[in-house]
Amino acid sequence: MRTTEVIIIGAGAAGLMCAFSAARRGRQVLLLDHANKAGKKILMSGGGRCNFTNLYTEPANFLSNNPHFCKSALARYTQWDFLELVGRHGVPYHEKKLGQLFCDNKSSDILEMLLAECGDAGVELHLSTAVQAIEKTAQGYALETGLGALHCQSLVIATGGLSIPTLGASGFGYQVARQFGHTVLPTRAGLVPFTITEPALKTLCGELSGTSVDCRVSCNGQSFRENLLFTHRGLSGPAMLQISSYWQAGEALAIDLLPERDAEQWLLDEQAARPNIELKTLLGEVFTRKMATLLCELWFASKPLKQYTPAELKSVAARLSDWQLVPAGTEGYRTAEVTLGGVDTREVSSKTMESQKSAGLYFVGEVLDVTGHLGGFNFQWAWASGHAAGQCV
Repeated sequence: MRTTEVIIIGAGAAGLMCAFSAARRGRQVLLLDHANKAGKKILMSGGGRCNFTNLYTEPANFLSNNPHFCKSALARYTQWDFLELVGRHGVPYHEKKLGQLFCDNKSSDILEMLLAECGDAGVELHLSTAVQAIEKTAQGYALETGLGALHCQSLVIATGGLSIPTLGASGFGYQVARQFGHTVLPTRAGLVPFTITEPALKTLCGELSGTSVDCRVSCNGQSFRENLLFTHRGLSGPAMLQISSYWQAGEALAIDLLPERDAEQWLLDEQAARPNIELKTLLGEVFTRKMATLLCELWFASKPLKQYTPAELKSVAARLSDWQLVPAGTEGYRTAEVTLGGVDTREVSSKTMESQKSAGLYFVGEVLDVTGHLGGFNFQWAWASGHAAGQCV
């Protein structure tokens, strides 16, 4: 049996960060991943340009059943710390919007940076290496792996969640957590597009597939102002992805298609100024002409504004500013960017990420019940939690 000090399972964002953070302290680190390539999710993120952090990261950007848990790690390894690392490696980047930082070139710049840090620190990386079994021993943990029998003092689970199984996602981390007495909170897809099956709405979405519109969407006390994107399956775009993390099956979304206007006052003002303009023509000045026409076919009988009573205009305004839509569901883990739920953080140290159930066992990244908003926050959680564990393993 080969013995080492630290074994990390999962060579994604959190696992790579944890590996070189620990190795720089002089720890002997073995990093294992069942995939044939490290950091697959890093490579596909941000449309291939990796939205690697957010300038405005704070605890309020994260969902968890234990909302205070993320504060310690985020405070001790901030977005500025990661930016210092990025700057040291000369990776060019830019702010896209809302504090979202992307690579100028491609996502592989971030992955190569992390792999270089691991290489410089002496991390031993083994890909295409499955872990078949784990047992607790008096001195740590014994593992049966594709490399044979291994033993370590500290074991880090950095295996992520269930999102995007084509990249190798699995429930392995949850199995390990349960094996050692941890509660795993119910999981579901987060930051995921909605599906629509109601015939008229499905037709609308199909006809407008590829059309993007500014909106404000609200559900369960949360609200996001971003773009909505119509797709053949339903609704996507940043606004829909953000609200999906707060939505539960059967609930309605409230969508304001005119977020910059008081819709009713706008219609009354336009009626006074341009009484002969048709409603669909007016809406065509705000949306695409095709969208305006389809909305009128679906919701309103388009006619000149002067022919609308105040009550009718009020009804039109309500439909545009408070579109109540009940999605059929979401596209699920297949396209979800993150997994909500996971290892209950009340059983994990917020300072070290160490299990309170089994000494020497650590959990980092998405496997924990901490989920960030869209926009680089989930990567920052990976960096912060990986670094926190790396200081202690």
